[in-house]
Amino acid sequence: MDLDPVLLSRIQFAFVVTFHIIFPSYTIGLAAWLATLEGMALATGKPVYRRVFDFWLRVFAVSFGMGVVSGIVMAFQFGTNWSAMAEKMGPIQGPLLAYESFTAFLLEASFLGVMLLGRARVPPALYLFACCMVALGTMASSFWIMCNNSWMQVPLGHTIVDGKVIPTDWWTITTGPVVRWRWPHMLLGAFLTTAMTVIATGAWYMLRGTHRDEARVMLHWGLALAAVLVPVQIAVGHFTGDVVHTYQPAKFAAIEARWQTQQPASEVIITIPDEKAERNLFALEVPRLGSFIASGTWDSREVGLDSFPKEDRPPVLIPFFGFRIMVGMGLVMLAVSWLGLTLRWRGTLERTRWFLWAAFLSFPTGFVAVIAGWYTAEVGRQPWIVYGLLRTRDGVTPSLTTESVLMSLAVYVTVYLIVFGFGAHYIYRLLRDGPISGDPTPRAAAGSRPMAFAGSAASATGGDVQARE
Repeated sequence: MDLDPVLLSRIQFAFVVTFHIIFPSYTIGLAAWLATLEGMALATGKPVYRRVFDFWLRVFAVSFGMGVVSGIVMAFQFGTNWSAMAEKMGPIQGPLLAYESFTAFLLEASFLGVMLLGRARVPPALYLFACCMVALGTMASSFWIMCNNSWMQVPLGHTIVDGKVIPTDWWTITTGPVVRWRWPHMLLGAFLTTAMTVIATGAWYMLRGTHRDEARVMLHWGLALAAVLVPVQIAVGHFTGDVVHTYQPAKFAAIEARWQTQQPASEVIITIPDEKAERNLFALEVPRLGSFIASGTWDSREVGLDSFPKEDRPPVLIPFFGFRIMVGMGLVMLAVSWLGLTLRWRGTLERTRWFLWAAFLSFPTGFVAVIAGWYTAEVGRQPWIVYGLLRTRDGVTPSLTTESVLMSLAVYVTVYLIVFGFGAHYIYRLLRDGPISGDPTPRAAAGSRPMAFAGSAASATGGDVQARE
């Protein structure tokens, strides 16, 4: 395998985006969770909601700051490694990314300071409003990012004039058949990621016998949210798959490891794809199920990779296993949440230690599902960086050299491992220490531990989810 600038740039982008996407997929849901907790604290007057809020606010501030830093690096790469793509696709991608930055500044940066530092300085209703605006800002930022990524996946609403891509229908670009499913799919993934971390944290405290009141809130709310959202996510994921089936048939065939066109098509549950021989090894298949999943009938004709020139085919291994890992994580979330609610209904949730251990160990399921889903989408789009319009090899900066990309990749890996290693350790310490005991009043909470690092996080504002493609 030759380490040319194209391959190295792809490895560098994959490394950076894998680190970055962890934080938006967490903070989007966490911001909404904080707004919910603040609303419940005001509505019920129960101090436990305020303690849980102050605890998760500390985690949110650190995660938000780390997401901003890694997002800025993502933006740099468009100019350093992918300038040819930026030049050719700038008329569409430029405005979308600008809208994302504007949304982040307008909502997140404007109200995050109030959220972190303003409890004792503004009325309770205004503080709740600020929490809601931060949550709305994170979701709005993700919308523009998904508009950009979805256009790169399936470019619609444009024309080509003198070799340049010109937008002709912004409504289609931002609300077309691709975005309207892919954005909710990503948003639900972020909510579920937060729900599973909240569930796992509550289970951890129950197992340790600490912070039981706060742990009960985390468990009950997290399980209820996941139990409702996982089935919705499965349905939205199915419609997202329909988009891939319609607009990216080569990617769909790769996800299914379908080498030859079949009628009816079987569904490959698990196998080892052999890309050289173009066959599946030790395949476990269900006859006709592939036709039903793809088209809703038991005898439809489903295209295989043999229908496309070899130079237009995506890799198979990563999309195939990435998709199944994502689905597998979803099934784990479904089992944990529904079983947890069943135990709660029976009144045995907090005494069933084996389930608490299972809930605690489910902590990474949301993160793994999001990363696996992104890998499936991005690798499955190859060899295109903008599907059908621009090949990946043609989007790289022409002047790049192998040595320069290797050097920048080494710097990224070193800095990320150090900086984010410290950040992850600090978040672990926050989770280990847990909520502040006692019954803090709103004014006392403003000067307590949750704000110890708020200044550093607030100074980093400027846009949360820079989840660049």
